[in-house]
This record gives sequence, structure tokens and C-alpha cells, in this order.
Amino acid sequence: MAYSRRTTALVVVIAAYVLSFFHRFAPAGIATELAAAFHTSAASLGTLAATYFYVYTLMQLPTGILADTVGPRRIIVAGGFVAAAGSLLFALAPSLEVALAGRTLTGLGVSVTFIAMLKLFALWYDERRFASLVGLGMFVGNLGSVLAGTPLTALAQLTGWRGVFVATALASLAIAVLCWRLIEPEQPGTLKRFDRTVILGGLATILRNRATWPAVLANFGIAGSFFAFAGLWATPYLMSVHGLTKLQASHHLSLYFLAFAVGCLAIGSLSDRLARRKAVLIPAAAVYLACWGVCLFAGPLPERLTFPLFALMGLATSSFSLTWACAKEVNPSALSGMSTALTNMGGFLGGALLQPLAGALIDHAWNGTVVDGVRIYAPEHFTAAIACLAGAAALGFLGACLVRETRARNQWQNPA
Repeated sequence: MAYSRRTTALVVVIAAYVLSFFHRFAPAGIATELAAAFHTSAASLGTLAATYFYVYTLMQLPTGILADTVGPRRIIVAGGFVAAAGSLLFALAPSLEVALAGRTLTGLGVSVTFIAMLKLFALWYDERRFASLVGLGMFVGNLGSVLAGTPLTALAQLTGWRGVFVATALASLAIAVLCWRLIEPEQPGTLKRFDRTVILGGLATILRNRATWPAVLANFGIAGSFFAFAGLWATPYLMSVHGLTKLQASHHLSLYFLAFAVGCLAIGSLSDRLARRKAVLIPAAAVYLACWGVCLFAGPLPERLTFPLFALMGLATSSFSLTWACAKEVNPSALSGMSTALTNMGGFLGGALLQPLAGALIDHAWNGTVVDGVRIYAPEHFTAAIACLAGAAALGFLGACLVRETRARNQWQNPA
């Protein structure tokens, strides 16, 4: 593929990733609207938001296998059409059950995007640029999460949250068509033959490799707590614990996402330049854990402190973007789709488990106050949930300490 065509194709693929990030964090920006529309509790709202993560988690290994066999082009196009259907169904949902179905379809559709993008990076570029490219992809992709903050809140007030998701359905369709036209079919020999024995053998190789699992644990703890918090509970937490308005909370959320995006770009480039993974990953994971300590023990803070706290937290959260390189570089190069998918599965499993768990803990502490059909939570109702997310961050830090240093090179050696 010509360089200019390849670049254009990657721009479109990253645009699909922007949409996946938007869908991932959109419930946080419209949490109160969703609670009012479906008359739901915190636990049910957590389940609605986490449905995306359930299907995303289950799809990671199948996506990795498909990326290594049928290729990224087909799966990303199919995913775009499914995501469009899910977004439209969510927008038109008359009940919580239909909204759950729409959210599930959306998660299914966008679940293939990131792994397909990583596979394209592995096929088209030198391995020494992998972490930098992942950081760049996440930097641009995080525009979707930034859009899920203040812009979504403002747009939802103008058009209603349903109109926003009709627009995202149309955008998904357009991106799918562009991907089909711009990404050329894979050349013969670049992908493994779809053979069950070969696939199962490759998967077993990755699963048996002890060096794979620390990266999965780090992704589970850091990304999982990030998805659970920023994906739903950050806005209610800021409004209740720190006394912010909804608009002020959305500004914090947008700042968090922007700092995270910048961090992804910087941390990947720094790691590649130093040819080190652990020396960058461990300090950043430690800062992330420390930020959770502040959230847990500091109590109500003024905006002059919550803004820099969320900015620092966003920068430190980006540490998990190195975990895909850590997993890829200790496994066979031909299995990069499966190894990165397994690592990605850790973070989304964390989000799937922690998002409703946090909601259940908040509900358990709730004192029964309801205003206009919406449950009202006091600051102390969030304590157990924040402690749970801080514990997950501690697991992420432990995983970061256990990863193998690869010096930005593939270290795989067949034990046989």
C-alpha cells in the first residue's frame, strides 16, 4: 500500500477508535439524564454502562484470533456496521432493557477496533515504533473521551442525549464504508491460515507464558479502575463529594481525558526513546495509585486542587498504554493480535466488574433520599466505592512491578 494511502487509512481507523472511546465514557456525561429517563438505581445504571465492557471483554480474544487470521480490514468494517445498529437502538430505546441491548450491540461493534489498529501497526511499521504509534493512536482516540465530557453535556442539553447517539450511528456507518475502501486486502502470507489447531496452539503458547500475565494484571488494575471511574462515577463523585455543579464536573472529566491523551502520546514516545518499559511504567503507576489515595482520604477539596489532581491522574493513567508493548514483546511476533488482545481483555474485565460493583457499594450506603425520581447520594456513600477502585489501582501497580523488561525489542524464545 502506498504511504499516503496507508496514512489516510490509519486516520480513518483512528477515527473509528475515537468513536469507541466516546461510547466508552459517554454514560458519565449523561448519567443523570439516563437515571431520569429509565428511573434506575446506581447499581442498574452501573450495569447499563458496564454492558459495553462485558461484551468488549468477551470479544478481545476472538478479535485477536480474527486479526491474526482473517485480517484487520474485515473485522473493523463489520464492527462499524454493528456499532451503528447498536447506537441507533440505544438512542431510540423506550426502556432500560432495550437500552441494554443497544449498549451491548455498540460494545460488540467497537470491541474490534483497537486490536485491529494494533495489528495494522504491527504489520506496517517497525517494532521499535510500536509504543509510540500506540501512544499516538490513543492520543487521537482520546478525543472521543474528551467529547464525552463537556461537549456531550452541552450538546445533550441542546438536542437531547438521544439525538447525539443517532449522530454517532451515522458516523459509524460512514467510517465503516471508508475503511472498506481505503484498507487494501492483506497480501497472501501476511496472515496465518485459519486452522483450529494452529489457533489453539498459538493461544496456548501465550496463556502458558508467565511473562504475559503481569501486563494483563497491570492493565486490569489501572485501566479497569479508570474505565469504571471515568466511564460513569466521576461526575456523581465530583458533584457529591466536592460540591461541584454538573458543568464543573464535566470540565474536570474533559481535563482528565485530555491529560490522559497527552500522557499516552508522551509515555509511549519516552519509552521507545529510552528503550525501556519498566523504568517508565512503574513510576507512572505509582503516581496513579497515589492519586487514588488522595481521592480516598483527602475529603472535599476546592477546585484549585481538584483540577490539578484530575490532570495528574489523567497523565498517570496513561501508564497502562505500555502494557500492550510489554505483552507483545514477550510473545511470538506472529501472535501480536492475540497477545495484545489478552492484555486488553484485562482492562475491560476490570471495567466490567468494577463499574457495577462500585454502583452496588454506593447503593448499599445510600440513605433512601430521592429528588424528582433520581437517587441522591451523600459524600460518605462513595467511600467504599472509591476504596474498591483504589484497591484495583494497587493491583495494577503490582502488575507493573512484575512485568519483564524487554528494552523495546521482541524477547520471545521458543522454550522447545
